[in-house]
Amino acid sequence: MALQPWRKGIVTRIEDYTHNTKRFWIQVPELEQFDFKPGQFVTLDLPIHEKPNKRWRSYSIASWPDGTNVFELLIVLAQGGAGTNYLFNEVREGDELSLRGAQGVFTLPDTITEDIFLICTGTGIAPFRSMVQYLKLHNRPIHNIHLVFGCRKKEDLLYYDELKKLEEQLQGFHYHPTLSREHWEGQHGYVHPVYESLCHDRQPARFLLCGWKHMVDEAKKRILEMGYTNKDIHLELYG
Repeated sequence: MALQPWRKGIVTRIEDYTHNTKRFWIQVPELEQFDFKPGQFVTLDLPIHEKPNKRWRSYSIASWPDGTNVFELLIVLAQGGAGTNYLFNEVREGDELSLRGAQGVFTLPDTITEDIFLICTGTGIAPFRSMVQYLKLHNRPIHNIHLVFGCRKKEDLLYYDELKKLEEQLQGFHYHPTLSREHWEGQHGYVHPVYESLCHDRQPARFLLCGWKHMVDEAKKRILEMGYTNKDIHLELYG
């Protein structure tokens, strides 16, 4: 796939979301429509180093293609991270950013015939939010899609109300948030027992994993031990 050209983006809105995440809305003025596949990412060229390849930071798009030239990024502040510290501390509404994309192959299949498991932690939920909202917007036929989202505390739940509402609106969509450090009215613990219990019949399934490397590695190991194959697993790492 050929690289996209670098383009100018304008930060039109910034929202402090949780204690360590922000939402950034970026407009691409030279395009009437910023088109992409849900699950893809953009790369930002940030003025944090003299070498170009040390300035580039890639982030999954958290919004979905809606016919406009604006998209959303959901970004967590990485401790000691030059890129996220610049975005959090220096960037203001109206500022320009240099960006490239959208790119990537972490996307849903064109035809969904088996159960889909979207397994994520933290801001790894961003590409999955894009996917499920896109399915609703276009009324795509689906079988069962399970979004298994793990975080520490209830205050860390990203897009919680939106996804609970979507569960009521999109037939076949199931939302499974689970908290590892806090007991609440929902599920408690890590993501792994959640998808394992949902796959007790070993039904045909496809697994998309997004999040910290430790979680993704553990999930892949467990899914293979359940009898699925590498062809059933698609992953996106960060951190």
